[in-house]
Amino acid sequence: MMGNPLTDIAEGEPARVVAGDTWMWQRSDLAADYPPAEWTLTYALLREGDATTTKTITASESGDTYGITVAHGTTAAYAAGTWHWQAYMTRTSDSARVTLDKGLLIVEANAATAADPRSHARRMLDAIEALLENRATKDVNSYSIAGRSLTKMSPQELMQWRDTYRREVNSEIASERARKGLADGSTYAVRFRN
Repeated sequence: MMGNPLTDIAEGEPARVVAGDTWMWQRSDLAADYPPAEWTLTYALLREGDATTTKTITASESGDTYGITVAHGTTAAYAAGTWHWQAYMTRTSDSARVTLDKGLLIVEANAATAADPRSHARRMLDAIEALLENRATKDVNSYSIAGRSLTKMSPQELMQWRDTYRREVNSEIASERARKGLADGSTYAVRFRN
């Protein structure tokens, strides 16, 4: 059974969070080398595929523990996707900086406010399959009007892209099932009878 993440604060950075939730974790393993009275723990986050979207989270100190709390109003502004984080310490006396660790944080869309919770791969797969269904009734691959031309992808090209995105969607499904402790769906049980 899962505890209350607001009272049973997790040790270490989370792997997955939801935009619009309050995020909390702590680092009690750092105080021996970086006493909270002398150092500040900060996280720099960069959204994958978007070098202009960055966030900074500064930990608070409580005794020998660095506590991280990001309010729900703040996390609501985080776009869904993969964020790269880097944790670093800054010494109070001279602003010397030491990088401690780095990792990935998956920010999931808030289902209460998200317009489309599907992943990019799922949206692309759905769009390509819809195109393929409509292509059955339209056989024009290119046309020109008033000196402007448009060339559409061939059905073969669309099927190649469909297969690429289908593999990506299947990988997402397998990852989610594995995260929940379920079989990934690629293993089949076979029973033989005598």
